[in-house]
Amino acid sequence: QVQLVESGGGLVQAGASLTLSCAASADTSDCSGWSWYLQAQGAERERVAVTIPDGYTVYTESVKGRFTFSREETKNTLTLQMKDLKTEDATVYYCSVECNRTHGMDYWGKGTRVAISS
Repeated sequence: QVQLVESGGGLVQAGASLTLSCAASADTSDCSGWSWYLQAQGAERERVAVTIPDGYTVYTESVKGRFTFSREETKNTLTLQMKDLKTEDATVYYCSVECNRTHGMDYWGKGTRVAISS
């Protein structure tokens, strides 16, 4: 089983940048997708970005051009670089790895909170 631990959340001002990281406790290179999600209070989790093994990455419309998702396979690390943050970006962010076909399950971190002051 793989543990995912997010870090990098905190309080920043609107317009600032922040980088979130997600460290996996073991190799996930045989998994099929790596994602960042956000979840506003009282709402369902929403996928922010997803990358697949060939490196193709898709972003949700609201973060295109502002967020950059990268995966360092050798370090088992996912990174979400966020710039030009808006107050509506403030919420909890989760990383997730889709490993159902190879590990029999998908993995989720416990989340890191991003707060943004106007």
